Amino acid sequence: MSNSWNPQQRFGSTVARGNAQAIDQGLRSHMLSIYNYMAVGVFLTGLAALVFYNLAVTTPGAENAVMIPGLRLPHGVALTSFGEIIYLSPIKYVLMFAPLAVVFLFSAQINRMAISTAQIVFWVYAAMVGASLSVIFLVYTSTSITQAFFVSAAAFAGLSLYGYTTQRSLTGMGSFLMMGLFGIIIAGLVNIFLQSSALQFAISSIGVLVFAGLTAYDTQKLKEEYIYALQGMDEASVGRSAIMGALNLYLDFLNIFLFLLQLFGQQRD
Repeated sequence: MSNSWNPQQRFGSTVARGNAQAIDQGLRSHMLSIYNYMAVGVFLTGLAALVFYNLAVTTPGAENAVMIPGLRLPHGVALTSFGEIIYLSPIKYVLMFAPLAVVFLFSAQINRMAISTAQIVFWVYAAMVGASLSVIFLVYTSTSITQAFFVSAAAFAGLSLYGYTTQRSLTGMGSFLMMGLFGIIIAGLVNIFLQSSALQFAISSIGVLVFAGLTAYDTQKLKEEYIYALQGMDEASVGRSAIMGALNLYLDFLNIFLFLLQLFGQQRD
């Protein structure tokens, strides 16, 4: 009979559903871990930026203010000796390039690290980025920074959700986005010498689009990596993968924020 009950078929169907549920539960836990790491990283970046800025500036005429002839600063702002060191001395280049060196070294060595070590390095890196970005408080108003942050957060959440839920493969978009990323880097280096506001506007506009696409692409890639590569792997490997995933999404969010700030941020007087 065609409609007869088949115990083997029913058992196989039950096992398949059970496996699918286990994978789905593991995937949700893995992605939640990634987002948690990323959120802590963003928080540490913001906290470090505020701490460094508050240590670096004071009001004109204050006891700890440093008088620097010819230096133009926003109205009502003066540098402290600490601010002079991190914003005007060669130390500023250390703050600028140290995070870049750390992220390359971290990416190369993470598979040899214990999870606890990888966590600490990631959080230290996020704090270092915050220290290097503290200068934005000298350039842009706090309102502009706050608005750019929340717009970036909303855009990131929507794009990441799209990357997680879409059934469309974004693999083909990845190579195109990487070409755009390299183009932005090259154009940015060129503009260091040209100092063209038009080129900077183009870089920022394209940068927002590139990192918006990378947010969706990276999210889908992390999802597929768990489903097709991390099943059955040891806890340490899955944990390191979560930290690297958090680093990728952290960089996507950070660049969206910075490019939006460059496009729409109001500079201080």
